[in-house]
Amino acid sequence: MGALEETWQFFTTSDNWWGNRGIAQRTWVHVQVSALSLVVAALLAGPPAILFGHFRRGGTLAVAVVNLGRAVPSFGVLALVLPLSIQFGFGLGFWPTVVPLVLLGIPPIFANTYTGVRSADPRVVEAARAMGLTRRQTLTQVELRLATPLIITGLRVSAVQIIATATLGALVGLSALGSFITEGLATFDDGRMIAGGLLVAILAIGTEIAFTITERVLTPWSRVGGQGPTRRRRLRRGEDSPEPGEVTGPNVKVELGL
Repeated sequence: MGALEETWQFFTTSDNWWGNRGIAQRTWVHVQVSALSLVVAALLAGPPAILFGHFRRGGTLAVAVVNLGRAVPSFGVLALVLPLSIQFGFGLGFWPTVVPLVLLGIPPIFANTYTGVRSADPRVVEAARAMGLTRRQTLTQVELRLATPLIITGLRVSAVQIIATATLGALVGLSALGSFITEGLATFDDGRMIAGGLLVAILAIGTEIAFTITERVLTPWSRVGGQGPTRRRRLRRGEDSPEPGEVTGPNVKVELGL
């Protein structure tokens, strides 16, 4: 029986879908560990990145330091964390897997958030302050709104990387989608191994699509009031004028209101 036939047989066998070792349960565990790791990474990376970007001081050095984490292999972190997790009573599986995933997720979130806030169009920021917005209001209502597309991109990149790397959790007892891969390798079951890889890929692609849709929903001003490229070109040529209360910058629009 070929690998494709074994994969098809794996997916069409009902016993492989249910139970503690089934596809449904392991997918849910994979989602849980990935979601928690992404949230923790965002909480650790987001606030300092926003402050560095807002004050425009020390951010370049901070980004360089944070990006050093990319050079640290997740498997190495997992190997270091495992004995500590056992010693302090966190056990195998879930928590030892979260630590390297959080470290993996921090750099894209930090870099994109800092870049997004730091790159806010100075003309738009000055216009907001001229209208009477405080520094805090300018940050929350203008700079963060302009940075939203890049922030979501950072979250999307981190989420996809975390989902893919969470398969390593199977090496420390996490019963998630990576377990299908390790079990397939151990038993020479190509169908189970390929199925595990496909499930991880499907989950990653679904996450990518979800973040893309979220970005479009949360940042309608990035398409200039929903008018698309045509109106952007007309604005650049001066053939159309901004709407009342609208401040326009390169490819963006922000509604300034108190």
